[in-house]
Amino acid sequence: MHRRQFLCAAPLLGLGACTRTPQALEGGFTGIAMERGHALRERLAQAAAAPPDAVRRARVVIAGGGVAGLAAARALRLAGVDDFVLLELEDQPGGNSRAGSVAGLPCPLGAHYLPVPGDGAPEVQDLLEELGLRQRVAGRWQYDERHLCHSPQERLYRQGQWREGLLPAEEVPASTLAQYRRFAQRVQALAQTAPFTMPTLRGWMGKRALAPVHQALDAMVFADWLDRERFDDVHLRWYLDYCCRDDFGAGPARVSAWAGIHYFASRHGFSAPGDESAPERDGVLTWPEGNGWLTQRLAAPLRAGGQLRTGASVLRIAETRHGVEVDVYLHASRSVERWQAQRCVVALPVFIAARVVQNPPAFLQQAAQRLRWAPWLVANIHIDAPLQDRPGAAPAWDNVLYQDANPGGLGYVDAGHQRLDPRPAPTVLSYYQALGDWPDGRRILQEQPWTFWRDAILATLAQPHPDIGARATRMEITRYGHAMSIPVPGVQAFLSQIGLQRSSGKRWQLSNGERVALPPTPATARLAFAHADWSGYSVFEEAFTRGHAAGLASA
Repeated sequence: MHRRQFLCAAPLLGLGACTRTPQALEGGFTGIAMERGHALRERLAQAAAAPPDAVRRARVVIAGGGVAGLAAARALRLAGVDDFVLLELEDQPGGNSRAGSVAGLPCPLGAHYLPVPGDGAPEVQDLLEELGLRQRVAGRWQYDERHLCHSPQERLYRQGQWREGLLPAEEVPASTLAQYRRFAQRVQALAQTAPFTMPTLRGWMGKRALAPVHQALDAMVFADWLDRERFDDVHLRWYLDYCCRDDFGAGPARVSAWAGIHYFASRHGFSAPGDESAPERDGVLTWPEGNGWLTQRLAAPLRAGGQLRTGASVLRIAETRHGVEVDVYLHASRSVERWQAQRCVVALPVFIAARVVQNPPAFLQQAAQRLRWAPWLVANIHIDAPLQDRPGAAPAWDNVLYQDANPGGLGYVDAGHQRLDPRPAPTVLSYYQALGDWPDGRRILQEQPWTFWRDAILATLAQPHPDIGARATRMEITRYGHAMSIPVPGVQAFLSQIGLQRSSGKRWQLSNGERVALPPTPATARLAFAHADWSGYSVFEEAFTRGHAAGLASA
């Protein structure tokens, strides 16, 4: 639907009218320098035709400053290696887990929470312990409640009012509740047949192939599996569509059945309303700036040690007879540096790595051909006072609209929810929109002006908040052309074969003294690849564990 058609239709959709016209709301695109990425091909040609302006040396070069690159840097420091440099395209490291601010208030530019990690993610647990987020008390781990998401956590806008939780449970027929219970039973049965791990590579270690159950699920899209299992309830299907778009950037018609089940089976399962035997849902760590709180702390020692170089586009990575050469374009000085190192951690998205690595290994070329990526946007909206609310559940951290009229809309989180001061105050609402199901969504995201997105977002939020136009003072939109890898059918089977390569068996010590086995890492003689793409989908645990493993492999 065209923007003007959407706005004209808004009253018919029950979206209401804004007391402040959309044209009065200031803002724009921020957070991602898309032109830097688009200029990569031109710079590649220039770099090949001219010698570098400077040559520098380090023991290890880390290409990419997302969560994986930052984790690799931390792993190197734990291994006693300080002679390294981290090269990052943007002016701020963190990738999809960066932070920003609007009108002086911190807010996320991407990922906004981290579920309390299980024992399958000891590297992430170790990080949280190092940052003081958890400690052992009377033999049990306890998390700092100031960083756990405050209650109420979630609510859903449906049928003109807010309701607690995100699973439609009130005023639904008995047949809906029956399908909820049956779906919960199927998730539990599949998890018992072949465990779903987080991160995934923990489940691959020591095996030669995916479990037959996982192979079968990975071979079809989730929607087909749901049809086959006769899960056709409209409320359940809406919720599963929301969950897939929330974690994977696209809905059940694109993601594999493995991914759809993994969403629940790798963490807290699926809890049907009224099921007292369901496991207690894991806690969620969150901050006003989202996961930027974590990446800022990972980057701090690198800034202090002079090991972080931002505004730097990696142009070429080449293995030589004696080491690795990494050419990088520095946007501030418009110059090209060449870094010579013994090893390189390639913590870049797979499609970029395949372009800049000279003579790329076959597994990298194949991964670039097989993977698909979802475009995404995050709109941070500053409001000068609490919004008028429709009846029902109290304001929560995560606020979702049932069948959001804005295609791909995932609702918003309140960046001020973690404040300890209960007095009403200005805040920032972070609205998320996944575009993986949009035909030609990447081109539209690139070409449409920011007002195209602003007007649609304001219109849909006016449904639960009629005064959004009066209260909103500024909207800043961050665009991600390739926000995350979509776990389409066949991806897990392919990636697991790379991940099933034998590891060295060596055990490395974490900062808390625990010793863990080094997970297998896609690698050549001098390159170690680390990115959430190598797990087929983008979450913090996957990126961090892969970065940690690649850093140790390069130490």
